[in-house]
Amino acid sequence: MTTAAPLTPAQVACLPAMPSALEAFAALNIGETLGYQLIRDGEFPIEVVRFGRAFRVRKAELLAYLGLAEFVAAEVQSAAATNDDAPGVQPGAPTEQPATTSK
Repeated sequence: MTTAAPLTPAQVACLPAMPSALEAFAALNIGETLGYQLIRDGEFPIEVVRFGRAFRVRKAELLAYLGLAEFVAAEVQSAAATNDDAPGVQPGAPTEQPATTSK
């Protein structure tokens, strides 16, 4: 049996808002068997949400548990700062406002 490689902090940051249990196991560097056993025993370190047969976790809780919340916040802030020089976007340009209609 092969075990998935653990996720890097950057890969964890790119997870969806509700990663699957398998994605959470990879982020926590635990195997599938142990992960599901922890869920069954109610000992998984973060809350697990069940959707039918699927198990999901909240990305925000996963990031907080791993101590990556600040890392992701810094990444978002950095991306926002570099977005000012995006092609076709003038820094300080006014934003488009919806047209007002009068009756």
